[in-house]
Amino acid sequence: MIAGPSLPELTARARDIFRMVVEGYIASGLPVGSKTLAGSSGLNLSPASIRSVLQELQDAGLLAAPHTSAGRMPTDIGLRLFVDGIMQVAEPSPAERAQIERGLAQGGSIEAALAAASTALSELSAGAGVVMVPRREPRLMQISFVALSPRRALVVLVAEDGGIENRVIELPEPIAPGALEAAGNYLTARLAGRTLAEAASGIAAEIAGGRSALDSVSADLVRRGLAVWSRDAAQRPVLVVRGQANLLDEAAMHDIERVRQLLDELESAEAIAQVLDAAREAQATRIFIGSENRLISLSGSAVIATPWRDGEGRVVGVVGVIGPTRLNYARVVPMVDFTAQSLSKLIGQDGFSRK
Repeated sequence: MIAGPSLPELTARARDIFRMVVEGYIASGLPVGSKTLAGSSGLNLSPASIRSVLQELQDAGLLAAPHTSAGRMPTDIGLRLFVDGIMQVAEPSPAERAQIERGLAQGGSIEAALAAASTALSELSAGAGVVMVPRREPRLMQISFVALSPRRALVVLVAEDGGIENRVIELPEPIAPGALEAAGNYLTARLAGRTLAEAASGIAAEIAGGRSALDSVSADLVRRGLAVWSRDAAQRPVLVVRGQANLLDEAAMHDIERVRQLLDELESAEAIAQVLDAAREAQATRIFIGSENRLISLSGSAVIATPWRDGEGRVVGVVGVIGPTRLNYARVVPMVDFTAQSLSKLIGQDGFSRK
């Protein structure tokens, strides 16, 4: 991607016209013409002078003209310059804060709270609200292996909160009961009170380095047990999405193919989940615009995302809004940030049931 000019390189007149084009495009979803700009207060420029500046901004890569006779609209580079250097972010209004907090205050399971958060964001932003479900990493109490047949075994995981989950693994050869018991005892001793992620790498290194007391058969069982749990965690649904219908407004009809692509991405969830996952390590709100991110470049969309944390300050998920690049960034960014803070506060107070 070719970088455009920086804000100081623009003249005051070019900066004003550029800001008005971006704000007009965000408000209407349509290109902004020189006649519209000339009718705005404060410019005191003729349409011809405005057209000259618009052409300069287009040559600089900040604006684009979708049709010869149409007005201009910001490029992804232009939107990035606007977001980083011109946009004035306002705090959410009392009504917006109240709507977000009402949804979260309904209580219930964590999934219900996340659904309420994404619904509120979709209604307030005119985009789709998305919330990444926390990765389920229970603290473990016991793991055991139970023979189902000569070549199949059941892995039983018991968590500290009383939850029990089972997985079936395939065995390369018949396993003696003693090997099943040894594998279960080994894992229980090393995983008890910890999450799988916290202990898995150490267990793998211990086995690979020959430092475990397991024989080769029991060691293979441990590897298979770890593998099935790790793979299962990676494949679980990670998104709660609400408000896809908001993407089909009147302005979207002018670019229906991109909207269809965006809806397909939301349906499959994988691409959007990867974008949100990229925001997990951020300390503040991240904004991904169109072609800046290969995962959403085809749909020409934008994602505004903020991580939210548990009571110990650890990132457990991401909340955000996805929509066309004409999202009202100045209004949506503080909304997403407030929702993330509210989720963090609620989970820190243990405000969710364990359903």
